[in-house]
Amino acid sequence: MGIIARGVFKHVGEPPVRIIDNVSLEIRDGEFVSLTGRSGSGKSTLLYLLSSLDSVSSGVVELSGQDLSQIRPEELNRFRNEKMGFVFQFHYLIAELTAFENVLFPARRSGQGEVRKQRAKELLDAFGLDNKHDRLPRQLSGGEQQRVAIARALIMEPQYLFADEPTGALDSASGESVMQILREANTKLGTTLIMVTHDPDFAALAGRQIHLADGHVVEQSPQDNS
Repeated sequence: MGIIARGVFKHVGEPPVRIIDNVSLEIRDGEFVSLTGRSGSGKSTLLYLLSSLDSVSSGVVELSGQDLSQIRPEELNRFRNEKMGFVFQFHYLIAELTAFENVLFPARRSGQGEVRKQRAKELLDAFGLDNKHDRLPRQLSGGEQQRVAIARALIMEPQYLFADEPTGALDSASGESVMQILREANTKLGTTLIMVTHDPDFAALAGRQIHLADGHVVEQSPQDNS
């Protein structure tokens, strides 16, 4: 059923400043979509609105056929934890937890910690962190921390994965590694991937680019990745 936005506006401040201006779009299940545009164009705000991390000023966002504004907070929190994954430019790992414990954290919150332990190990191993399960975040490089964050986002095998500049703080080699992992989640697991990026090469990996300017969608460009 995917994600649908209808006539979405977002205002902030007083007097109100319009950040998102009458955006309507649809993202189908299993798509890989990149949101692009200059700084201040509204792309990160739109990502947060589509992912339920922020609420619209007016308009409707539907996720899997449900109007986000009509879902009770406890149900929305459960849906986020079980069906969504989030990756940000900063990893937001818990400093006191090991890499393994960070990856497993969402599963423990939903009462699936024991059944997901093997999955957590497999993800860390697949991301080249097989000998670093017990390392704390401060003992990992920036690229390694980001890979742990992506493994954490994937531990529940989410239906939707939202990524906000996931490579923005990484060197080129680490960035390419992260993008490979994200693409594999989309192609192998069928995860719907929505990613904000400034990097034109990474944006071009998506099946579709949605370009924003001044809070408007100004262009949607399908890509031929065959």
